[in-house]
Amino acid sequence: MNLLEKTNEEILEIADPLMDELVASSNKRDYLGFIKNFSKEMLMGANEIEMGKQWTKNKMLSSLSIEREFLGCLRRGEYVSVLYKQTSDEVPGEFLGRLVLGIQDSEVKIFGATIF
Repeated sequence: MNLLEKTNEEILEIADPLMDELVASSNKRDYLGFIKNFSKEMLMGANEIEMGKQWTKNKMLSSLSIEREFLGCLRRGEYVSVLYKQTSDEVPGEFLGRLVLGIQDSEVKIFGATIF
C-alpha cells in the first residue's frame, strides 16, 4: 500500500478511525488503547509514565471533543500528515491536531501524534 498515492478521502477513511481511537483513549487516560496503533519508533518515546504526566498537566488532553474538522493532508517522504482543527469539551479555543501515518510491516501505523 502506498499512502502517498491515496486521495485525501481515502486517507481519511484510514485516519479518522485511528484518530477516534486516540481521542477516546486519551480522554479515558487509557495508555494501552492510546498506543495500540503506534509504530515501533513511537512506542519508544511514549512511555506510560510520561503519558500519565501529560494527561495530569494538560486538561485539554483528556477532554478532547470527538468532533473535529479535517484541514488537509501533507505528503512528505514515506509519510502522510493528516491535519485537523480540534477542540476540547472543557478548554476553550481551537487546537491543531496532527496525525502522521506510515507503513510498517505492511500495516498503517501512527508515526506521530501531536496536538497544539
